[in-house]
Amino acid sequence: MSEASSLLRVRDLRKSYRSGDRRLEVLRGVDFDLATGEFVSVVGQSGSGKSTLLHLMGLLDAADSGEIALGDTRIDRLPSTRRDRLRNSAIGMVFQAYHLLPELDALENVLAPLMVRHGVIEWLRVRREARARAADLLTRFGLGGRLHHKPRQLSGGEMQRVAIARALVTQPRVLLADEPTGNLDEATGGEILDTLCELNRADGLSIVLVTHDAAIARRADRIVRLAAGRVEAA
Repeated sequence: MSEASSLLRVRDLRKSYRSGDRRLEVLRGVDFDLATGEFVSVVGQSGSGKSTLLHLMGLLDAADSGEIALGDTRIDRLPSTRRDRLRNSAIGMVFQAYHLLPELDALENVLAPLMVRHGVIEWLRVRREARARAADLLTRFGLGGRLHHKPRQLSGGEMQRVAIARALVTQPRVLLADEPTGNLDEATGGEILDTLCELNRADGLSIVLVTHDAAIARRADRIVRLAAGRVEAA
């Protein structure tokens, strides 16, 4: 894949952590490309660096060295305020844990990123459109009758669908999903994966999915394998 055609591009990414007197090398020079509209799964054994790679691409952590670019813009060295804005607009993230706010209902949880983005005055201007967008997403995911249910009133699969809707309400350019079916039974996890595949096929959403499950990984367009902090040769 040429650099010009890449939506998300990683070059020679390295990351280590200190553990006592030792330094643990997690990523040891990773190269990775995601094309616009592509669905890529990242697999590897525990400790291979796959979640670390996803968190770095999502700007939740900083690499020791290397480069990350989104489109034509290098994003790993942006000032913190610009990284925050980019994460709120161009990068959607879904995790194994749902991270829903227990005091908010499903609709309010989905709206949270937009409320963070806009100031009070601007929010009053855009809130009707934002609520309609959030409700449309939840309805598309089969939760039209549960907009005002709080997380404790939802099943695990329903909570994960709320989390996906929250990641998509900002209309991101790429969705990063870290073991999104890990807390779910096989049937419910399959439904969540079907939702992601439909978003990729119908909407052209670019997705990077981290998983340890080979059957889930095979649903993607392409599989990238990590071993000992490096991408394995095909």
